[in-house]
Amino acid sequence: MCGIIGIVGQTPVAPRLIESLKRLEYRGYDSAGIAAFENGRVVRRRAEGKLRNLEAVLQSEPVQATVGVGHTRWATHGRPSERNAHPHQAGRVTVVHNGIIENFAELKAELAGQGRSFESETDTEVVAHLIDSELKAGKPPVEAFKAALDRLRGAYALAVIIEGETQLVLGARHGPPLVVGWGQGEMFLGSDALAVGPFTNRVSYLHDGDYVALDAQGARVFDGTGAEVSRPPKQVSSSAAVMEKGNYRHFMEKEIHDQPEAVQHTLAAYLDPVRMRAEAPDGFDFSTIDRIQIVACGTAYYAGVIAKYLFERYAGLPTDVEVASEFRYRSPALSPRTLAIAISQSGETADTLAALRHARAEGQKIAVVVNVPTSSMAREADRLWPTHAGPEIGVASTKAFTAQVSALTALVIAAAGKRKKVDGNEQARMVRLLLEAPRLIAEASEAEDEVRAIAYDLSKARDVLYLGRGAMSALAMEGALKLKEISYIHAEGYAAGELKHGPIALIDEQTPVIALAPYDELFEKTQSNLQEVGARGGPVIAVTDRRGAPHLSSTARLIIAPEADPLIAPLVFAPAIQLLAYYTAVHKGTDVDQPRNLAKSVTVE
Repeated sequence: MCGIIGIVGQTPVAPRLIESLKRLEYRGYDSAGIAAFENGRVVRRRAEGKLRNLEAVLQSEPVQATVGVGHTRWATHGRPSERNAHPHQAGRVTVVHNGIIENFAELKAELAGQGRSFESETDTEVVAHLIDSELKAGKPPVEAFKAALDRLRGAYALAVIIEGETQLVLGARHGPPLVVGWGQGEMFLGSDALAVGPFTNRVSYLHDGDYVALDAQGARVFDGTGAEVSRPPKQVSSSAAVMEKGNYRHFMEKEIHDQPEAVQHTLAAYLDPVRMRAEAPDGFDFSTIDRIQIVACGTAYYAGVIAKYLFERYAGLPTDVEVASEFRYRSPALSPRTLAIAISQSGETADTLAALRHARAEGQKIAVVVNVPTSSMAREADRLWPTHAGPEIGVASTKAFTAQVSALTALVIAAAGKRKKVDGNEQARMVRLLLEAPRLIAEASEAEDEVRAIAYDLSKARDVLYLGRGAMSALAMEGALKLKEISYIHAEGYAAGELKHGPIALIDEQTPVIALAPYDELFEKTQSNLQEVGARGGPVIAVTDRRGAPHLSSTARLIIAPEADPLIAPLVFAPAIQLLAYYTAVHKGTDVDQPRNLAKSVTVE
């Protein structure tokens, strides 16, 4: 979750860039750098490690400038080093970047074929070369920037400066957030309101797909089609900006839209996009175990159930998943070659912590998937497998869930490779699929209009059934939990094949059925279940993709998700069920972020 700041100012820019980057340290980073116009030329200062190292560089090599960009990097492509630290340059162009450019390898090969050479291992340098090549083709800066953006595939936020344009900073957002700060005779661009908080409390939140041109007089914002649009500034509290909802009505809504960045940041700890390999952060060898025992509660439990499907399907690794509150009370049989994995957002969940301690007392090795690396579980485990979702304020978990699923999916790929279940080519294919997940999650989150209309009718229901097959049955249970948590509507999730074994007795005109139905090898069976529902008068809502839609349009109201390989389909379909629960709760007028009777972290049994 790299941090970005850009300033078109009137006072020395280097100390202001450093001040902003310090506010972005909470996002995590392994190197930092700035670039600024000095006597019309762009100069860079970069350093591996903490910001104090960059400050030391600036002390020995000061920069005299009023316009520049800064960056804290969390390594994805290329190891942490000064050479790979941002900003990156090519010709006249200097770029800082948060995200992953999925098609960087093919773009790099194309640009190398044109005689361009590369200094780093990063995907970001490709963006600089691409913009520079458009400039050399004669396009003016904003047009060259847009032409380059049209070539990029992935989830990214960008800030760009160009030699010869000493009062211009360009920015773009596709997935990760980016904001514009409005000052008096100066302008700012940042990853969030906190980044620009030291300089202004007037902030415009860019929409997904927007790009922007800043100068000292203001900002021109364009949408993805190139049309100029208005993004009016709002006043925010700079001291609390990290907890600001931004353009969103609730934290939960914001956190649903934060998911592309949370997943991208998490995957950076597990995937090597250059070698196209996956590995546990500590290098754990999954060939040394015969079984996995997952313990978790609530939403984290359903992440574990999804992981069970994936570990067994792709890595051939038997996996048990247990509700943590039951695990230690049933005298489970544990073997020395079983790895216990505890999953928790906070790392403080009382039942899961107790289950972890029970497994340890039984001689188990313990790994934890947690979002707080200083938590009790992280401290007590043998292995820490982190998620990097950032602070999650809404009680109903959204981005923490997809961060957990993304980390576990990466571990599945690592296990499949270590256990010789896939060769190098297949592992590379799986990594490539997982790297696409942030972009597809962003696309899935765009279905809000159709979800909002369906949610209005759903808000009138008393009971709701969710159905799915394979890993989608676990996502169905998570969807039901989300609806219960924040709308207070009774909901249950089932494996679709279980419908005729009891739940079908509940079907009538007043009981909506929500089906997760990607067009996969199980689609026809799910379709048959929905026909059974329709024959009994039950209203059907289907979350499907464009291939599945024609087969279901006559019998169901549709929410369309992007097409996705089964490996990543749970990640891609998750935003639909989250948005459906969210808008249903909004229509009912409940307290979305702090639903009754619930706490964010359950720290007592």
